[in-house]
Amino acid sequence: MRYLLVGFLGLVIVHSAHSQNEPDSRDNTPKYSNEFMNIGVGARSFGMGFTAVSFVDDVTAGYWNPAGLNKMKSDHQMALMHSSYFGGLANYDYAAFATSVDDQSKIALSLIRFSVDDIPDTRFLVDANGSINYDNIQFFSSADYGFLVSYARKLPFLGGIETGGNLKVIHRTVGAFSKAWGFGFDMGMQKSVKNWQFGLVARDILGTFNAWSHNAEEVEEIYALTGNNVPINSVEITLPRLIFGASRQFELTEKFGLMGSLDIDMTFDGKRNTLVKSDLISLDPKAGVAFDYKKLAFLRFGVNQFQKIKDFDGSKSWTFQPNLGVGVTIKELTIDYALTDIGDLAPGLFSHVFSVKVDFNVEK
Repeated sequence: MRYLLVGFLGLVIVHSAHSQNEPDSRDNTPKYSNEFMNIGVGARSFGMGFTAVSFVDDVTAGYWNPAGLNKMKSDHQMALMHSSYFGGLANYDYAAFATSVDDQSKIALSLIRFSVDDIPDTRFLVDANGSINYDNIQFFSSADYGFLVSYARKLPFLGGIETGGNLKVIHRTVGAFSKAWGFGFDMGMQKSVKNWQFGLVARDILGTFNAWSHNAEEVEEIYALTGNNVPINSVEITLPRLIFGASRQFELTEKFGLMGSLDIDMTFDGKRNTLVKSDLISLDPKAGVAFDYKKLAFLRFGVNQFQKIKDFDGSKSWTFQPNLGVGVTIKELTIDYALTDIGDLAPGLFSHVFSVKVDFNVEK
């Protein structure tokens, strides 16, 4: 993993130098490319401020940190999640399945879909006679898909270290007008030291490439009337990022426990609206705590998304997003719920997040 980190930082430095020498080199590397892949999965992590990199130990590790798959306590796991955004206009869904290869390795398949459905296409609302005909309105969807194939294996180095990687395929569609295919790689590791757990993930480690193709004939006439440029086929690159996580478990009594966690999301594409920012690196910290009763019932709190926003009077102030979550495990079934942005303290809207996880062949 030392060589992985050195190689990753080398890639970032090379990209930064290239961008400084060629001002237009970031035209195909937008700062917020494939952002639907950064929302997160699993109400457990949502309730804990979107932290998970160090302690994730179930099927959702295929998203958060593939190295965590090796900590699964069953031979097979399946998970489902649903959430709505923007007052129900957008739907976010997740499904995953993980299974054991042998005592030292696991594999997982994950699917993420973020979509806005039933968008009206009013291009033909006015017919050839100049009359409005509502029957001519058609509907389409704007949908983003992420497919992840994950593999995790325990290595004997440093007394045992969990490692894992993802191959991910991206597919994005805007009705019949545009579509894109892309691919990328993630790598991660986890290490336990007494009661402490540490994790490190390099996402889009080589850059995730999206190749966009546009059906210009569908919109050429409309774009000409509105004075917009007709889109052309292009390539979009999602730049790498690092996420470091640390957590610790505390046994309060024989029945009650407490876990605290901290994740730091590091991006290298210039200043972002985060707690710590510079031209080279931006740091976005997230923190969470979880109380448990016999590892069967859970109460979670978290905070994330520290941002400075401009008020109506022109002044600026810091905001953050508080989250609350609960969970319960009944034999092989785990049900989790999270409410994000309690009290509407962050710029975004609150969301209800539900997820379920089912274990098969649980270790005794």
